[in-house]
Amino acid sequence: MTVGIDWFAFVQVFIAAILAASTVVTFYAIGLRLLVRAGRVPVVVPATFTDALTVMTAKEQKRAAKAAKKAARKNPLSAAQKRVALVGAYCSFVVCGLVVLGGLLLILFNH
Repeated sequence: MTVGIDWFAFVQVFIAAILAASTVVTFYAIGLRLLVRAGRVPVVVPATFTDALTVMTAKEQKRAAKAAKKAARKNPLSAAQKRVALVGAYCSFVVCGLVVLGGLLLILFNH
């Protein structure tokens, strides 16, 4: 009994994985950038784990939140431009979700 490798199928999977990963990363980065331009700077409080060091202290968290509010006030865009940037950010996140959903559907139904 010999085991054969379908190299064409391997290359297809490799190319699909690279394209999907780069698409998700690109659109997520674009979405975050547009979200910041829209004045909605995401400030994420780090999770605390038992017996683990916290990444940010409470003082650093307050400073980051204050800096985010200050950046939102200094935004030179008009209200309409901010709204367009926000819609663009949400569309970018939707594209990321659709790529992930498409990958899951390929895995589930293309066996």
